[in-house]
Amino acid sequence: MKIQRQTKILQLINEMEIETQEELASKLLENGFFVTQATVSRDIRDLKLTKVTFRNGKQKYAVLPEKEKNLSEKYIRVFKDGFIGMDRAGNIIVLKTLTGMAMAVAAAIDAFSFEEVVGCIAGDDTIFCAVRSEERAIYVMERFNKISNT
Repeated sequence: MKIQRQTKILQLINEMEIETQEELASKLLENGFFVTQATVSRDIRDLKLTKVTFRNGKQKYAVLPEKEKNLSEKYIRVFKDGFIGMDRAGNIIVLKTLTGMAMAVAAAIDAFSFEEVVGCIAGDDTIFCAVRSEERAIYVMERFNKISNT
């Protein structure tokens, strides 16, 4: 029963924009799964779901891509060591780094292989990171913040 329920959870979050545990529990009930909030909470933890931002700043549950879960410690260290801050102009993320670190941080970003990132251009202490859309740029910025704060 647990495997079927968790499979249904993955299907639901891939097909719908589910924002809360209560909403997820309701959708499971509609699909014949009688669950408590505690069960939903455990399933979210077991499946390693996270909330990501989508249109209008709302959040929804999503599965982290496998490659993000296993980012190379080397690239994470380079990113964290060089990263100072960032801002956004539309779908372009502008990252500030320590002087001389932009190329290394841009290489780390490339190694992360985020599908939303089209490419990076690095100077001495600044990186322009082109993202596929404004919405995805906000999401990528959140991912960069997570990496820099680990």
